Amino acid sequence: MTGGTTGIGKAAAQLLASLGGHVFIFGRDKDKLNTAIEDIKKHATGEVYGLTADISKQESMQIVWDEIDNLMGGIDILINNAALPANGIIDEEYENIKYILETNILGYIAFAKEAVSRMKEQQAGHIINIGSMSAEIQEASGTIYVATKASIRGFSAALRKEINPLGIKVSLIEPGSAISDLHPDTKEQQREKVKKMEMLEAEDIAMSILFCLAQHARCDIVSMQVRPHLQLI
Repeated sequence: MTGGTTGIGKAAAQLLASLGGHVFIFGRDKDKLNTAIEDIKKHATGEVYGLTADISKQESMQIVWDEIDNLMGGIDILINNAALPANGIIDEEYENIKYILETNILGYIAFAKEAVSRMKEQQAGHIINIGSMSAEIQEASGTIYVATKASIRGFSAALRKEINPLGIKVSLIEPGSAISDLHPDTKEQQREKVKKMEMLEAEDIAMSILFCLAQHARCDIVSMQVRPHLQLI
């Protein structure tokens, strides 16, 4: 699970661990990581592991994969979720744009590559990429973020064609507006939107992830869009 310390990633890790799954999460913030692991373990029946790492850094990713191999002996499911918010090109500096692209695009691709190298040996596995409805809405206020999520949409479609013959599934889930620590609204504002059915809980996306994973081997959920009931898109 990339980006499993808050929001959708944490909710998905909690759900899967509660059902007996062994989960591995990581994030850049040590305090958030420790809190997430404690919370997930409260209802977990499977093992919970994690460490601090930055998905945009190759050396960090090597440490993550070494830990996964040593502690878990491989990987059956990858949930690519770690991503950063971004504004339009006018409001972002080059170095920040570069870092966002390395996180939101390269991070997904590089982590999927390592997962596939392990899954192909067992001729089974499932990669779930968390995209965004921004790829479809294409809002002017988030040009860079839109570019990254449109890339994930295209990457997911092509990746499925490449690795399905190896017995590996690929699903793309594109949430609409959902509660997140990265959202510009305050927590109180986000809660109000949830009450008004204008925003999703992270748990809603976790359930969507579980639905994709629960299908028979013959059945692929290729893409899924999950929107708040009253979010007009």
